[in-house]
Amino acid sequence: MIRALVFSTLYPNLAQPNHGVFVENRLLRTLALGGIDATVVAPVPYFPFRHAAFGRYATFAKVPPVEVRNGLTVHHPRFPVIPKLGSRLTPALLYRAARKAIGRIGRTWDVIDAHYFYPDGVAAARLAQALRVPLVITGRGTDLTLIPRSAPHRAQIVWASEQASAMITVCESLKDDLAGLGVAADRIAVLRNGVDLARFSPGDREAARAKLGVTGFTLLSVGSLIARKGHDLAIEALTEIADANLLIAGGGPMRAELERLARVKGVAARVRFLGELAHDALADVYRAADIFVLASAREGWANVLLEAMACGTPVVATNVNGTPEVIRDPQLSVLVQERTGHAIAQAIRRLRSLAPDRTRVRAYAEQFGWDSTAAANREILRFAARHGFDGRFDQEIPDLIRRKPWNRS
Repeated sequence: MIRALVFSTLYPNLAQPNHGVFVENRLLRTLALGGIDATVVAPVPYFPFRHAAFGRYATFAKVPPVEVRNGLTVHHPRFPVIPKLGSRLTPALLYRAARKAIGRIGRTWDVIDAHYFYPDGVAAARLAQALRVPLVITGRGTDLTLIPRSAPHRAQIVWASEQASAMITVCESLKDDLAGLGVAADRIAVLRNGVDLARFSPGDREAARAKLGVTGFTLLSVGSLIARKGHDLAIEALTEIADANLLIAGGGPMRAELERLARVKGVAARVRFLGELAHDALADVYRAADIFVLASAREGWANVLLEAMACGTPVVATNVNGTPEVIRDPQLSVLVQERTGHAIAQAIRRLRSLAPDRTRVRAYAEQFGWDSTAAANREILRFAARHGFDGRFDQEIPDLIRRKPWNRS
């Protein structure tokens, strides 16, 4: 039995059940195959007050020090976040918090499975050195598309990659980004995220629409209410489609601004904010929509695209990062080349005229289940554990990457 220490600030918790759910999903699917035992260390920023007036910081205070999720023990050590000093100190602070937690746990591990290169992967590399445990790091998005623009952060990411026995990215685009930092491409495996095909299914669409009170042609945008998710562009697109309504699911700091934009654009009566929903509750929202819209400025591998399509709902999405690796059939979904409200409206009209059959959209999504990704993840963790702390990518891992099917989704 291989003992894995899963380390990341991206992991769901009692107060944030949707946070980093893709990390948990891959882990659970991998563990279900057998042969690996895992303990999760998911640090949380320290904040002393729980009052709602403190916003998301109050949420951090509500996270328990230890919890059990899906049969796994998850430890949440606190680390300080120091305003104005930037994030350069965060890897060191994460490392210190993790070392204390590991001391209390009192276990040993065969491999560290870290997620998100900065700051998590850098802190995990320090842990790997201190514990003399092999390390696997997964890059997931902004950690490789945005953060490396800072030279000090880039240098730490490259250093962490040099400590790793194996590296994973969730799409080819992110592999290219990591290789662009000077990391040899044949040291990186691509393991795309999957979709839970049982949880996200076509189901009873009419019942879902009735439950939500949805009538008429309905668009859906899902994601945190932050600038890069592009909900504002979905609202602007609505101004060009007179008979459409828009549902927006997600929480975040931009809600008041987005509500104001809808009023200014004269479409407030056709926009409904659903707030942040539990992951399980999203299935009915996907089913109820006619078209799902993702107008992001950056995405690694956008799980919401597959979730929507698994429910039979076609998608319109901006052509960024790993998204064209998800959307490959132009008869079922549309990639938007220009990130504007007008271009998104045009894409919506085009997809509406195509009227793709929802059973075909579902069938397309079925090729993106978790099985091959979980099997590959288990094999890579086994490889790292077998070769030990001093084991780097020898000839075996490039051959493993080349011969396996999980790089071809």
